Amino acid sequence: MKLRYRYRIYPTDQQKRLISQLFGCCRVVFNDALAYCQEQYRAGNKKPNSKELSKRLTDLKKTTEKQWLTEVSSIPLQQSLRDLEQAYSNFFKSCKGQRKGKKVKPPKFKKRKSKQSARFMDNGFKLYPNSDYIYIAKIGDIKVVWSRELPAVPSSTTLIKDSADRYFVSFVVEFNPQPLPENQNSVGIDLGITDFATLSNGEKVKSPKPLKKQLKRLRRLQRNLSRKQKGSKRREVARKKLAKLHAKISDTRNDFLHQLSTRIIRENQTIVLEDLNVSGMMKNRKLARAISDLGWQYFRTMLEAKSVMYGRDFRVIDRWIPTSQTCSCCGFRGGKKKLNIREWICLNCGTSHDGASRACWRIEILTPQ
Repeated sequence: MKLRYRYRIYPTDQQKRLISQLFGCCRVVFNDALAYCQEQYRAGNKKPNSKELSKRLTDLKKTTEKQWLTEVSSIPLQQSLRDLEQAYSNFFKSCKGQRKGKKVKPPKFKKRKSKQSARFMDNGFKLYPNSDYIYIAKIGDIKVVWSRELPAVPSSTTLIKDSADRYFVSFVVEFNPQPLPENQNSVGIDLGITDFATLSNGEKVKSPKPLKKQLKRLRRLQRNLSRKQKGSKRREVARKKLAKLHAKISDTRNDFLHQLSTRIIRENQTIVLEDLNVSGMMKNRKLARAISDLGWQYFRTMLEAKSVMYGRDFRVIDRWIPTSQTCSCCGFRGGKKKLNIREWICLNCGTSHDGASRACWRIEILTPQ
């Protein structure tokens, strides 16, 4: 399986200008090819393939208007054309029903203020052994902070600049799954808003809720940005402050989800989770902000991926199973209950129940004895 490792880099001022020029060229090549494809579609012709777009890019470099495209490496420019071809392929497969998940929209034009990226293959970068620098073609040696060791030689790397003006380098490596020692532990997880997760062993995990804690400051920065004149330097300063706050909120949430999912994977052999209709729950305007602040879907994705990496058994319960209505001790079904009822007593055996007992009941019906 392939994994992506991301590290923070700190380019110099001159390297920042070169990287900005590279991002601009990749953006121009992508947008120009997309406009050409749309023009051919309106004219009733077939969409140009990658070879035709690559030949057109070569001809553009020879013109006086786009001669500055030759000042950057040609590798990420060709990768931009391949990314456009892949975006169109995903869109066509989604229209034909050959792609799982939500419907994919056609590719859009790239913007200057959003996330910027440029991808290099193995001939466009070089790693030095026992060094804090990485060489990028036509940019030079860039300082990188190795937060963890790469498990293998990367096949490609991507330069990334987010909206908060932070620079990263992302590597794609081939990873061989290494199962952890097996154990007999199993856990059921019940996700909620008051408590992020209620485990079958009775443990309740609180969420940091970073968006809720920074909501007052977020509103102030958004108001400050809306008052600035478009195109002014002060608006750009206000935009960066808002982007840095959004990045801080996202990093806090991701760190919490990674630590919790890793701990659950290490301690348990079988992990059982409920299949929640998150997209449907987000339509409730009173709960949408609180649900989006928790990151339920991202947490499930982490558990699924780490279960494959470390040889764990991950299972999902159907959302229509009445887990909150059935007693985990005797199996008696007590009927529907209102949302404000968080604890209830079984009418058959008298056992007191909460989210932990419901999660334990899920394990009993799914875990082989």
